[in-house]
Amino acid sequence: MRGEYPFIMGELKTLEASRKNLHELLLKMADTAFQGRALGEAYQILLDMFSDKDTTIFLGLAGSMSTAGMWKLIKWLVEERFVDVVVSTGAIISEDIYEAMGFKYFKTYPCVDDETLLKHKMDRFYDTVADEMNYRKMEGLIREFIETLPPDSIYSTAEFLHLFGKYLNERGIDSIVSAAYRSKVPVFSPALVDSGYGMGALMAYRKGHRIVLDMVKDFHQIVEVGYRSNKLSAIYIGGGVPKDYVNLVTVAQTLIAEEEGRHDFYKSLEYVVQFTTDAPQWGGLSGATLEEAVSWGKVSPKAKKKVVYVDATIALPIVVHALIDGGVKRVGRYDSSWLFKGLGGE
Repeated sequence: MRGEYPFIMGELKTLEASRKNLHELLLKMADTAFQGRALGEAYQILLDMFSDKDTTIFLGLAGSMSTAGMWKLIKWLVEERFVDVVVSTGAIISEDIYEAMGFKYFKTYPCVDDETLLKHKMDRFYDTVADEMNYRKMEGLIREFIETLPPDSIYSTAEFLHLFGKYLNERGIDSIVSAAYRSKVPVFSPALVDSGYGMGALMAYRKGHRIVLDMVKDFHQIVEVGYRSNKLSAIYIGGGVPKDYVNLVTVAQTLIAEEEGRHDFYKSLEYVVQFTTDAPQWGGLSGATLEEAVSWGKVSPKAKKKVVYVDATIALPIVVHALIDGGVKRVGRYDSSWLFKGLGGE
């Protein structure tokens, strides 16, 4: 049938109701249809990605994942070295600290009266709330860290977050950035101040304690990671700025090659998976297809790639626990220790 009809990918297989672990289930789902198939196919691509010892894996993080109870899954991916570089919104890597400090998020109703929440100083994230006063304590912790840094010191976000991870680790606050510090995984956050980090930095600044986040240095460092890598891959949870920041690492390789006299050179993503609820027809980067990215040289024409249109709070727990059920381990890892040499006495 496949030879006669080249558009036939293979036989669809009906799922049987039987005892399976999540690893086995996802492999079976790859032969079904719709987003169930997409999730199964994405999982197979992840297995191929993790078994390629020559690829550097970037993890792009967007959305309100920490307030949704997902941050320990992300921390596990970092600790187990399934990823080599994290690019995150400021929210995800600050709102995990809130809980790591011992504070709690609480379930609420999406139709709750928000004026009542305001009176009680409770901040809402759709169906979850946080105590505003405790949230300020988290921002205060960031401020306290900033005030330990030399005034007017200049950092990339990766350097700043590495030092912050060390600060948190020494205080027993086990978060994504402290796990990244221990695992020597750089964390970049190109829109860092759009979060509790911005509030902590602002309050320190108003007291005369200024630091500078050099975003050109930041971009140079992440591009250099790409330059020193043999191959590039990415996992995107959501889209937004983190997705494009990683994508631009690939574009920069072409421009650098031109300066070095190498023409029509591309070091595009060779494995890439995205979990998103964004759609492509609105023209935004978050929903842009991976096929569209081929035109930019961001994704290889021969890449193993899949977008799964699914809420990441559904996909991420399933994928992480499937990796655990399947006993999957990462083969190889990228060594980014060069990035932090001489930083904070290292």
